[in-house]
Amino acid sequence: MLDVYLGLYVHLRIHWQGFRCSCGFKVLPSAALLLSKTVGLDNRSKAVGGIMRVLIIGGTRFVGYHLCLQLLEAGHEVTLFNRGKQKVNFPEPVERIFGDRNDFQLVKTLLEGQSFDAIFDTSGRKQEQTAAFSELYRDKIAHFVYISSAGVYTTGETWPLTEASPINPESRHRGKGETDEYLLGDPAFRATSIRPVYIYGPQNYNEVEDWFFDRAVRGRPILVPGDGQTITQLGHAQDLARACIAVLGNEKAVGQIYNVSGTEYVTFTGLAQACVKVCQSTVELVYFDPKKYSDLGRSFFPLRQQHFFSSMAKAERDLDWTPQFSLQTGLADSLTAYCHHGRQDRVVDFTQDDTILQALEGT
Repeated sequence: MLDVYLGLYVHLRIHWQGFRCSCGFKVLPSAALLLSKTVGLDNRSKAVGGIMRVLIIGGTRFVGYHLCLQLLEAGHEVTLFNRGKQKVNFPEPVERIFGDRNDFQLVKTLLEGQSFDAIFDTSGRKQEQTAAFSELYRDKIAHFVYISSAGVYTTGETWPLTEASPINPESRHRGKGETDEYLLGDPAFRATSIRPVYIYGPQNYNEVEDWFFDRAVRGRPILVPGDGQTITQLGHAQDLARACIAVLGNEKAVGQIYNVSGTEYVTFTGLAQACVKVCQSTVELVYFDPKKYSDLGRSFFPLRQQHFFSSMAKAERDLDWTPQFSLQTGLADSLTAYCHHGRQDRVVDFTQDDTILQALEGT
């Protein structure tokens, strides 16, 4: 028996004669194992297409958060596995298992005795991280859905990107590409991989739309690299979550990869203008040569400075899915969350902007 405290907080949903309660407390690893065996939900397998018991690896930051909300709304029973760093309130109780996914022995210990009908991995970046879960449930679940990235593709001269586009082995997302290959390499394993382009929407912790909002709401010029005609694509997190759920119970999706994003391809200029419009601002767009300011690093502008957009024909066909958010309505949704969280009042460092603007004024 393990006899050291892990300092884990475990929130368990307890069912007994129709009553449900939530509790939070420190437990020994051995106690966590015992509770996972005895508390849980009804572990009987659900009919395909019916109510499922679902595990989300992640589930509190961004995509996983929206996925959890939609699964709950659809009546599914949801368990989250994460480190417990994000304090999130859901409209309905969810079972919580707190642990570090990189501690593979701990994952096995905490999940022993737990059964699920489907698993969504929303946070895995390396094959071994996902394998820790998939190997435990290889022959025990109806579906394993992995959130990969369109960043695995090699960008070239043929657009839009499709699921058959070549993979870039040097991509910073190569771990996701390797995970795709691992999951789908076994035809007996019921897995599906989803490859979004840029994701936006409420809860976004990446500087995508907020980068533009930060400047538009403060009346600052928006710097646009090149001539502004680089084409990109954004997909709303809620639409991505809907696509993930459309995979469940869908035999066509087993063993497949799907590109998922928004319906519109948009230039950098068009995206900047759309953000300015939704903010009801009149700021100027200023164009600059990014090669002259390479010392500022890739993080200055939030999007890769090359064409980056994909076809969703396969997902629309197989999943009977289509995005509900247009770019404009999605940006409006993001702006509402941006203002709700008071981001318009936060202190933003515009040093890099000012460096470029001052240099342009001197030319």
